[in-house]
Amino acid sequence: MAITRRGFLRGAGGWVGAVALADLWRTARAFTPPPMTMPMAARTSAPTLASPKVPLINPTSLARFVDPLPVPPIARATGTRTHPRYPGRELPYYRIDMRAFKAKLHRDIPATPMWGYNGSFPGPTLEAKRDEPLLVEWVNALPDKHFLPIDHTIHGAEKDKPEVRVVTHVHGARVPADGDGYPEDWYAPGRSALYHYPNGQDAATLWYHDHAMGITRLNIYAGLAGAFIVRDDEEKALNLPAGDYDIPLMLCDRLVAQDGQLYYPVSDDPSAPWVMQCNGNLALCNGKIFPYFEVEPRRYRFRIVNIANFSFFDLSLSHDHVFQQIGTDQGLLAAPLQRDRVELYPAERADVVIDFSSLAGQSVQLRHQSQGILEFRVRSQSVRDTSVLPAALKAVPRIDVTSAAQRRVMTLNEIDDANGYAMTMLLDGKRWHEPISEKPLQNSIETWSFVNLSGDAHPIHLHLVRFQIIDRRPFDLFAWNSHRELKFTGPAVMPESHEAGWKDTVRADPGMVTRIAMRFEGEPGRYVWHCHFLEHEDNEMMRPYEVLPAHS
Repeated sequence: MAITRRGFLRGAGGWVGAVALADLWRTARAFTPPPMTMPMAARTSAPTLASPKVPLINPTSLARFVDPLPVPPIARATGTRTHPRYPGRELPYYRIDMRAFKAKLHRDIPATPMWGYNGSFPGPTLEAKRDEPLLVEWVNALPDKHFLPIDHTIHGAEKDKPEVRVVTHVHGARVPADGDGYPEDWYAPGRSALYHYPNGQDAATLWYHDHAMGITRLNIYAGLAGAFIVRDDEEKALNLPAGDYDIPLMLCDRLVAQDGQLYYPVSDDPSAPWVMQCNGNLALCNGKIFPYFEVEPRRYRFRIVNIANFSFFDLSLSHDHVFQQIGTDQGLLAAPLQRDRVELYPAERADVVIDFSSLAGQSVQLRHQSQGILEFRVRSQSVRDTSVLPAALKAVPRIDVTSAAQRRVMTLNEIDDANGYAMTMLLDGKRWHEPISEKPLQNSIETWSFVNLSGDAHPIHLHLVRFQIIDRRPFDLFAWNSHRELKFTGPAVMPESHEAGWKDTVRADPGMVTRIAMRFEGEPGRYVWHCHFLEHEDNEMMRPYEVLPAHS
């Protein structure tokens, strides 16, 4: 078996798929069970990890469900300010600092050094109402030195740039280009950026996170993420669970050493530490490992967000209890959908209602695969629940794909080194710095087809727009590689019921063409689209696109 300088394994049988990290960490003298891997048979690579200086925590050594689940506080405006777009109007003004802090991830783990918005992980939840704009000043109050391993060979993370750089992106927000968090608009400690959010969109569960070029994976891993919820009167009229019964659940995974330090995997080459994937062995819910949450015997709404770097979550409830999914990335579904399992790739969201009314005095676990990661403890006393779960939620009119002004076909590629090892993932074979090739007209409809030539499923995210999944269809890889001919080998697979709403992140499966449709609503300007595996995004699997004025 060979080990490359970038730290990937290949044996006589091909790529080693979903290698258990425990086998690679034995030199650290700490057994760890397999990571939370994606459910794909064909994985392109697995990282070789440099041994941490301090052994990693074995999840089986931790007491379960001893810490209460933190509920992030709601951000409060600190005043009002004017903005050039709204002459004479005072807008709510929020100031949110990014700063270093220490957090107790678990009762039995020493406090962990992290970075967070307003010094917490997750950061405070920002709430907005449709068509009511607000201002946020994102302040970089972080140290000058990064505490996670920067790879200076990655484009955008060269040694001539400050180690610590940030720029905040609200994932799923329809915002002007100058407030979207463009990856190259980063700024160093001691600086800030004032962004304007129009909130001209349907009620939805969004989230905010760092997006600095070349180090996004490190900054989010350090803790720079939080929830951003858009509300509207139409949703309010449905009388869904609200207030204390409407809870964001932000899920991720981390590697933590026994001294409490975060450990981020690196390759076997100190000068090029980037690895293609980062899977943790400890699941965190709102910044806690194995927390519990006391609930009343009634309905609750949970806005579940996968904020992991790379890991897939396969969620279920114990005792065969079910979720009622009511929404996805960009808002409500047409009707509630009963589900035994909820699967989320990085950056995807699921808005669910769980009814605890029949479980008074009992407990039920939220599980990833078969592992309990959060325990709900249902109180014994009965309470009056005035919320409802309507049979109909919100119409989701389908986009007329026959009216598409452009039908683009783009590939998802992997580039091998001279020895045949996967090194870099690309979008349509292009790198970040190459000329912009996608220039849709404002308010035009387009379809984009992602031809996945790699061995991974990739969560593809487009900034600015919401879209609908049209279908996925298998194709002949040989015909494409030989003649760039798109030859289908089977019928189109329609999106699953939970994918039938508005999305902003889509799973593009290997060996398939995944097709989406969207209208480019919003302001003209420069935005990006990328894979939301953060390790891929940081190393060239991201491209700019430009929305042109409608009269162009």
